[in-house]
Amino acid sequence: MWGILTALLSGALMSIQGVFNTEMTKQTSLWLSSAFVQFTAMLVCIAAWLFTDRTNAAALLDVQPKYMLLSGVIGAFITITVVKAMGALGPARAAMLIVVAQLIVAYLIELMGLFGVDRQPIEWRKILGMAIAIVGIVIFRW
Repeated sequence: MWGILTALLSGALMSIQGVFNTEMTKQTSLWLSSAFVQFTAMLVCIAAWLFTDRTNAAALLDVQPKYMLLSGVIGAFITITVVKAMGALGPARAAMLIVVAQLIVAYLIELMGLFGVDRQPIEWRKILGMAIAIVGIVIFRW
């Protein structure tokens, strides 16, 4: 149950953050607002780390495979692409396309067993669910 609530909260926060980032970008610039977002996120994470677990920072050197350390770089591109998508499409359409893209890529990662994820068998009901989501986007756009 906590997983479902956390996922719903995550989706809501992502939509709100996307709107905030887009509006901040309109008043500043894409790179300045993105840098500010990433910097303030870093400050929050460092504070949380200091007040909670204080895992030795050297543990990052042991992360395997090393390409997993690129997640922060990916996060920066997520911020930039969300801002651009919301600015071009509006929050609702952008969020729908983002979620469908997340579903498709996440399912492909599971099917192929990429990045250390356990490989899963193909399930036609999941493919049908994604197709229905895509049809929903077409209907929403129409």
